[in-house]
Amino acid sequence: MDGCQQDKNGVISAGKRLPVHYGLALVPAVMLLILLARRVWDVDIFWQLKLGELILARHGPVRAEPFSALHLGEPLTTISWLGQAVMAQVRLTGGWDLLRLFDALCWLGGLWAPAAACRARGASLNAVMLALVLVFFAVLPTASIRPQSFALLCFGLLLALRRLDPGLIWTAVLGAPLLVLWQNLHPSVSVGVIAMAASAAPGALGWLRGRKGSVPWAPVVLALIGAGAIFATPDGVSVLAVSARNAAASIAIGASEWLPLWIPANRTTAIPVVITALLALLLLRRHRDRIDPAELAVALVLFVLTVTAYRFVLFWAAAMVPVIARAATAPDASSEPAKLPRGVIAVPLLLVAVLGPVVLPARFMPSIPLDAIARLKQEHLHGTIYGDFPFGGAIIDSGYPAWRVAYDGRYYRYSRHEWQYNGGIENGIVPLVDVVHKWHPAAFILNAHHNAPLAQALARSRKWRRIYAREGIVVYVPARIRPRA
Repeated sequence: MDGCQQDKNGVISAGKRLPVHYGLALVPAVMLLILLARRVWDVDIFWQLKLGELILARHGPVRAEPFSALHLGEPLTTISWLGQAVMAQVRLTGGWDLLRLFDALCWLGGLWAPAAACRARGASLNAVMLALVLVFFAVLPTASIRPQSFALLCFGLLLALRRLDPGLIWTAVLGAPLLVLWQNLHPSVSVGVIAMAASAAPGALGWLRGRKGSVPWAPVVLALIGAGAIFATPDGVSVLAVSARNAAASIAIGASEWLPLWIPANRTTAIPVVITALLALLLLRRHRDRIDPAELAVALVLFVLTVTAYRFVLFWAAAMVPVIARAATAPDASSEPAKLPRGVIAVPLLLVAVLGPVVLPARFMPSIPLDAIARLKQEHLHGTIYGDFPFGGAIIDSGYPAWRVAYDGRYYRYSRHEWQYNGGIENGIVPLVDVVHKWHPAAFILNAHHNAPLAQALARSRKWRRIYAREGIVVYVPARIRPRA
């Protein structure tokens, strides 16, 4: 019997089950509402949106560097080019509020897709919603507007395709465009390859040992297609070198999402992951007969990746949905007293989608210097704006083409030597005079605590005048510029 068969008896009594089911049906809408209530915190989405606008204007990938002052015109990688273009078009159409809604639906779609597939294959509503609640709790800290939302959506659709199992031919027909699209939206289709290889492993081992069963061709074919899709981008084979350089630079600079769960910077976000994993483990120990080896293999491999690098938590969460839904669904069930009317899930979800952006308009973390940038724009300056590298995206988005940046969050854009030079500036080893000589900045936007030596040097200098200071962010312009009335 299929381990995802309907729980028609369940743990809820017949008289109380229907009201509880109505409450469970609100889970997707509540998930969407929670996402819309969160502030935008990802600092890189700003340069990605501006790059997406350039991609739309040029009707294709941007091949030459447009933003970084010391790299203008150099070859530019096309990582996430399609995702950037899509998000830019959404923002151009409906502003930040529409983009927030669109991104939230993509992000949640990566969890909803395998949940819907399990439900279609007979998993009980309470089991599916339990799975969604647990994994949502685990990955909520990662939720912000970013192309990774496309990666989660595509991975969720891949898991749904495997769960529905439409046959080998249809699996290949549907899987091929999905995997190619995924790699162009966000270059992480290799995760799908790893997942499908893990999915095929238990069946392949059983076949090799002479047990009953055949070769699990569907995940094998998907893994092979995915391996080819890695290179199905404008970057071609060079995507491997770019991805490796990005990973190495991210680790070297201490980006927490590229580092293990146990480092101090990840301990807070690791707590919900550990809690979800422990609860799932208890559920699986209690219902070992409901474990599907292929699904569990995928979840285990992705959990190992998550422990070693937090950025994989999105994929692990999606992979846990079918594992939890299967384990929480009782196979020996009698008929449910009544089925939920159509629209019970969709109507609340639609209401949140329509009213949520109105009631909860876009908000940004104070650490993103939007007010400081708005003040600097009043000076009508042109040239390079030197800012802390996390500020680079917002500077690009607000000031291009009048402004260029010294650094931004594209770790692969800058060499190891350049990142070491940035560290020297932040530590006070590189003096203000060298920074000015290197970039000839038209202005500075700094975190006065993070970049204290440079901010203090500017405060002492007679050549620079502070025009903004709030929440630890300071803006300096040349003193020769007259204050605006």
